[in-house]
Amino acid sequence: MTEPLLTVRGLRVTYPGIEGDFRAVRNVGFTLGRERLGIVGESGSGKSTTGRAIMGLVAAPGRVEADELRLGDTDLRGLSERGFRKLRGKRIAMVLQDPKYSLDPVMSVGRQIAETHRTHLRSNARDARRAALEMLEAVQIRDPERVYGMYPHQLSGGMGQRAMIAMMLIAGPDILIADEPTSALDVTVQTQVLAILDDLVRSRGMGLILISHNLHLVSSFCDRVLVMYGGQVLETCEVGNLAAAKHPYTQGLLAALPQLGHRRAELPQLQRDPAWMADLV
Repeated sequence: MTEPLLTVRGLRVTYPGIEGDFRAVRNVGFTLGRERLGIVGESGSGKSTTGRAIMGLVAAPGRVEADELRLGDTDLRGLSERGFRKLRGKRIAMVLQDPKYSLDPVMSVGRQIAETHRTHLRSNARDARRAALEMLEAVQIRDPERVYGMYPHQLSGGMGQRAMIAMMLIAGPDILIADEPTSALDVTVQTQVLAILDDLVRSRGMGLILISHNLHLVSSFCDRVLVMYGGQVLETCEVGNLAAAKHPYTQGLLAALPQLGHRRAELPQLQRDPAWMADLV
């Protein structure tokens, strides 16, 4: 059996509050191989926090604990910020939701992508520039030379997201975490960006974690789906078996999906049971 790229077991993220600790992520566990794993759930279910915890991006006073949190042969528990900086970009990377808040507004797009290459691969300026242009072309940006010198505010939403993907993949990481990478894009551009991600992940043999609240998108793109609610994983399904999901929350999400050609007298309401908040330990 192939060793997983990422192993997560008993992941917990806690924030202190006036009325006691708030558990944003509770005992989450999964493994990731060279596959496309979707994490789906409502806003506030802990999807993005799970991704940030893996990347070491949970800011104080938040606390990250885990029974096991391993990237290949590297134990991420207790890893220093300096240690995480060595891993981010080179072994694991994360595409955030909106490139406007992720790209440096006073540095050209090309320089930012090239800087990632120079930092992790110790390349010179010429090689980094050439690699950045090749990466911009790989994410299907026309006229890479022109876009290389543009600033983030000059890019459309779709181009900005492609530039972010280029910057995250230029150092050749084994794992890419994509946090709502298409939520700010129209449907046509969404499809294009997902196709680019799919092609790059398959051609490079990477592992992908796609975080989304869109179950239809995740089910049409990923190999497996983790359904989160209240900070914990309620169910894990192979995409091909999603229609046979057993948990009532997953069944409710599926029932709420629109169906072309199927008229409904009223929209189904998602029912929630307080018992789902019980610890799965």
